[in-house]
Amino acid sequence: MWSGPRNLSTAMMYAFAARGDAAVWDEPFYAAYLAATGIAHPMAAEVIAAGERDPAKVAAACTGAIPEAKPIWYQKHMTLHMIPAFDRGFMAGLTNVFLIRHPARVVASYARKRENPTLDDIGFVQQAELFDQVADRLGRAPVVIDSADIRDDPKGRLAALCSALGIAFTDRMLSWPAGPKPYDGAWAPHWYNAVHASTGFDEPEGELPALEGDAARLVELALPHYERLRRHSIL
Repeated sequence: MWSGPRNLSTAMMYAFAARGDAAVWDEPFYAAYLAATGIAHPMAAEVIAAGERDPAKVAAACTGAIPEAKPIWYQKHMTLHMIPAFDRGFMAGLTNVFLIRHPARVVASYARKRENPTLDDIGFVQQAELFDQVADRLGRAPVVIDSADIRDDPKGRLAALCSALGIAFTDRMLSWPAGPKPYDGAWAPHWYNAVHASTGFDEPEGELPALEGDAARLVELALPHYERLRRHSIL
């Protein structure tokens, strides 16, 4: 599952973990991304210390044996982590799905956790690149799902996603226990306070947030990438 940050991605990981037949992996390339770029992220030292810094080893693990021999492996990937220096060939061994969210909501949410985000930080350009690469290889558009649609109809949209992936839907995906999870990444204390308070998907979102200045300009830059992928989303 490829998304940018602040994109319902952790709740989706929790939903798949709640199935009982799925292993999950939280942002496999995060440590390698930070080690390679030196970008100042919250808890960067802890993330690097806790994760694998060699992207080739991470990629090999992504296509290796599924933990606990489970039939499904849900990997929560951040598009911004796939910097040009990292070989993306491993993606051919995965079923790649793209989780999107309107950039106005992403920017408003991200800015509350890390100031002055850039276009690279929110992952829309990288998501479009990865989408195009997968589509070129498949000869068709890969699966896209919008976080707003999931919140509007969690059961219906998750059932449609499971159908598109050729796996059975279960109502267990609609709820999970509150609190931290053993499979959370090391960065969870900074980023996951809201989802830790949840026991399921939130209610539908209201109007788009009103943004000004640099935040509004950032939304304008990201919007064409979102809208292009949105045309392929599960309805």
